[in-house]
Amino acid sequence: MEIITTNEALRAACERLSKAGYVTVDTEFMRDSTFWPILCLIQLAGPEDEIIVDPLAPDIDLAPFYTLMRNRHVVKVFHAARQDIEIFAHEGDAIPDPLFDTQVAAMVCGFGDSVGYETLVKRLAGGEVDKSSRFTDWSRRPLSEKQLNYAIKDVTYLRTIYEVLAKRLTQTRRTRWVTEEMSVLQNPETYAMRPENAWKRVKGRFRGTRGLAVLVEVAAWRERQAQERDMPRSRIMKDDALAEIATQIPRSLSDLDGLRAVPKGFSNSRSAASLMEAIERGLAMKEEDIPVVEGPEPLPPGIGPLVELLKVLLKIKCEEHEVAQKLVANVADLELIAAHAEPDVPALKGWRRELFGEDALRLKRGELAIGANGRKILLIETGKQ
Repeated sequence: MEIITTNEALRAACERLSKAGYVTVDTEFMRDSTFWPILCLIQLAGPEDEIIVDPLAPDIDLAPFYTLMRNRHVVKVFHAARQDIEIFAHEGDAIPDPLFDTQVAAMVCGFGDSVGYETLVKRLAGGEVDKSSRFTDWSRRPLSEKQLNYAIKDVTYLRTIYEVLAKRLTQTRRTRWVTEEMSVLQNPETYAMRPENAWKRVKGRFRGTRGLAVLVEVAAWRERQAQERDMPRSRIMKDDALAEIATQIPRSLSDLDGLRAVPKGFSNSRSAASLMEAIERGLAMKEEDIPVVEGPEPLPPGIGPLVELLKVLLKIKCEEHEVAQKLVANVADLELIAAHAEPDVPALKGWRRELFGEDALRLKRGELAIGANGRKILLIETGKQ
């Protein structure tokens, strides 16, 4: 295991890894008291290398690492990659390409929904993950040998996991399925922290379209405050306070003081005036600019049994092909398939349509039926066209 703290060593390591077919990647980061994650360690492993990069080392420049992440000749292998890529996208404007996420690949290979790294280590690499260092403060220095050994195993076992899963995908001709799934993880919009969209993640109820307009503005206010001050959103203001503001719509600092969920004394803070300005922007928002929130579509009468049949079909197809049901379709997809001729849902696109969607439409048209022979469930061609 090589510990890298200098730019020269990092350049040399990334140069070696650029000649490898793949590199496994993981990070350790902290974000308990910040908005933006603090990158504390980067773990890398190629077929012949085991490397830990210290991003907190004095004057370290991670540019060679980000260049490696963009190198299209090297597959970057992660497990549950989203949080790692969020950091790389923000700090280095680097989204790994090509990308292989072993959690997604394992779901495609029949290991169940959102399979954990520890499970794959046991089942595919024959190893054990030592959990004792899991809650380490990775920003502290020096790190112990035990902590470093814990960190590097997140990428050394990943080599075997990747090789086994990649082989299975090739054998089952499903490599394309995983490649399709990587498109969301590789889309820069996945990691865009746009204040104007922050209202979508606020939990809590509010009243009417004007309340929604106020929520849009006060949520954007909180998002900007959190980003600029590098503080967790909840430390700026909690969700229930934003929802109460959107419901009560205070028009003065004294009104704001009277709200239960707003911290006492907030009206005297340096942020109070800008919050009141956000509320006024919400009140002044044009009707056509207020987002439309669509609730769940009501199901047509009598469609429930068809949805239940589609659930059975989904289970049959996923067990037959050893694919996690969660990856193929959810209940909302099934309801839309039942209610509409050709709805715009993931289950009717790409590999999902091949696996399940086409048969779901055939079942709905009466061309396919579900029967039983003892304990075995059968799909029966009806001959109807």
